[in-house]
Amino acid sequence: MYTHHKQYITAGKPIAEAGGALIMIHGRGGSAENIISLADELNTEDLAIYAPQASNHSWYPYSFMAADEQNQPALNSAIEVIGELVDEIISKGIPAEKIYFAGFSQGACLTLEYIALNAKKYGGAVAFTGGLIGPQFDAGKYTGSFNGTPILITTGDPDPHVPLTRVEESVELLKKLNADVNVTIFKGRPHTIIQQEIDLANQYVFH
Repeated sequence: MYTHHKQYITAGKPIAEAGGALIMIHGRGGSAENIISLADELNTEDLAIYAPQASNHSWYPYSFMAADEQNQPALNSAIEVIGELVDEIISKGIPAEKIYFAGFSQGACLTLEYIALNAKKYGGAVAFTGGLIGPQFDAGKYTGSFNGTPILITTGDPDPHVPLTRVEESVELLKKLNADVNVTIFKGRPHTIIQQEIDLANQYVFH
């Protein structure tokens, strides 16, 4: 099993001059460089951008719906990496309500899991094809309130990795935690990020 080290790359504005920060989380087989290049298509001119890099290009070894012990300790380690990055950003003067998140696939699942476990007012979050993590849906572990944080979830139907039912369950739970959730489902869309999803991210979260 692997743990993740604090490795990340940055882009955008220097944090001392930024109006906010964006944490971008890559998918399985992806890289920090790969996901951070997506920021060029988002309205992130005023943000300091961070992209952590997973060990072995994977945040956890199995499906996001596998038994919890199969994905440990990698999953907890990945959640910690995000938490440490959030703490670092806050320590540099950017409050949580100015922190944004965006992730694709495995990174989208990790994004939703981290913010749901730490629900509070954030700038916003985009999950490009993802849902909350775990074999069964365990609503009891998520507490707190998003206080109207905008969250966009986009996915394909069907998607080879993320069942639509899990997306729907995740949306319900995030709404119960007072998130302002927008979900868009694209029929027959391949497992990728399409231009319409970028446009929706700009419309709902990065505006």
